[in-house]
Amino acid sequence: MISVDAVGVEFSGTTLFRNITFNINEDDRIALMGKNGAGKSTLLKIMAGVNKPTYGKVSAPKEAIIAYLPQHLLTEDNCTVFEEASKAFSKILNMKNRIDELNKQLETRTDYESDEYSKIIEEVSELSEKYYSMEEVNFDAEVEKTLMGLGFLRSDFTRPTDEFSGGWRMRIELAKILLQKPDLILLDEPTNHLDIESVQWLEEFLKTNAKAVIVISHDKAFVDNLTNRTIELTMGRIYDYKTNYSHYLQLRQERREQQQKHFDDQQKEIADITAFIERFKGTYSKTLQVQSRVKMLEKMEIVEVDEVDTSSLNLKFPPAPRSGNYPVIVESLTKKYDDHVVFQDASLTISRGDKVAFVGKNGEGKSTLVKAIMDEIDYEGKMQVGHNAMIGYFAQNQASLLDADLTVFETIDQIAQGDIRTKIKDILGAFMFGGDTIDKKVKVLSGGERTRLAMIKLLLQPVNLLILDEPTNHLDLKTKDVLKEALKAFDGTLILVSHDRDFLDGLAAKVFEFGNKRIKEHFEDINGFLRNKKMENLREIERAKK
Repeated sequence: MISVDAVGVEFSGTTLFRNITFNINEDDRIALMGKNGAGKSTLLKIMAGVNKPTYGKVSAPKEAIIAYLPQHLLTEDNCTVFEEASKAFSKILNMKNRIDELNKQLETRTDYESDEYSKIIEEVSELSEKYYSMEEVNFDAEVEKTLMGLGFLRSDFTRPTDEFSGGWRMRIELAKILLQKPDLILLDEPTNHLDIESVQWLEEFLKTNAKAVIVISHDKAFVDNLTNRTIELTMGRIYDYKTNYSHYLQLRQERREQQQKHFDDQQKEIADITAFIERFKGTYSKTLQVQSRVKMLEKMEIVEVDEVDTSSLNLKFPPAPRSGNYPVIVESLTKKYDDHVVFQDASLTISRGDKVAFVGKNGEGKSTLVKAIMDEIDYEGKMQVGHNAMIGYFAQNQASLLDADLTVFETIDQIAQGDIRTKIKDILGAFMFGGDTIDKKVKVLSGGERTRLAMIKLLLQPVNLLILDEPTNHLDLKTKDVLKEALKAFDGTLILVSHDRDFLDGLAAKVFEFGNKRIKEHFEDINGFLRNKKMENLREIERAKK
């Protein structure tokens, strides 16, 4: 059992949270929830030993392994993917090398009666007991299985890690964590850089193999499927629910309604007492009663109602100018990089008003096709963008195209038109730009903040063909909901490249699957696609057995 005991964090006279106490047991799958800025990542770092609390402590058994995956990694690039992942076993391999080294010393030394000789025997005995008590593991096979589960190909194993994007390096780090078989895994937004199949693999792996997990995630489906306990961090304290995220939302609502009732009752009582004091404070015969009520007010503990986000911002895209009947027509499209074929003879048609999802493993051509539509790359075959198509495009590099010398407010103020100008602060607030942050220059924003700002710019421009490539990676659940509702109401054509099942659910009515150098059209939503995909896999297994 690992325990968090009366942990608190204070800085610059502000209390982030105080006296946080809870235990983590084997088989706990905990979702750590709370609004941005509540201190979730800070608490995770304290549990990982990366940060120290102002007071309190985290206690764990001596041999316990706590593994931590932060949101942003700074990895060294001096080896191959396979070598980097194999570092998960470095402690065990170092132990084996040390045992061999000590045994060699025992073979060559003759000072059998000396203290040094006794110490060597003691150390080799202790290490050997630990080493040989471990189950025998085929390290290479474990590394291979884990890397392939996370979406790597065998041909990637020998490639240097510096050839991979930050997202893929995140997966290498995740592989190292999973291979250590830790007692507690701490994951801060692990699904941001994973495609749908890798998210499902990770979900299944954690459910069946992990001892205990604490996860911060804005992927509602991932959290719901994985967790059996929800800890909410709010207003500097925690609430611990022995249930998954969706059920926790119901219980939290009930808790807040109860708090509100107690608060309202207490406010009425305070008003009655105050009225009595005001009425009789100069009356000699009532002096004792007045003093008694004054003391009662002084001793009264005011009921607190937990913060709840009451803003119901309803963002809407400007009306989409009418485009031709078919904004995108692709015929016999092939894209190659030297000998590597991304996809071959791909054909698809997207009609005006369609809302479609591009899904598939990373590297299968989703973003490549988007770049072909945007005319950013060469290709073989025919690509036709329809009459009067006004494209709004959001890609991961969108953030780098912002003017670094403008403030957050100026960036949006430049493009906002009409009534929306009166709501700029509300819109920025919905995307987590509150208070003084609206006066920050773009150049000092983090990557995630720039991404959100680029998304707001897109929301305010009149377009009729909207192409979003992984738009939800840096958005919290509330902001994702705001964006999702805006996209549902969008009356143009929508192409979504996303790994977020919950975001796609109810939004995309058709799925284009990228894989095996082909693009396959599925006339169903994401849930139907995933159901049928599992059935196809099962049938393939049955055929293989026969």
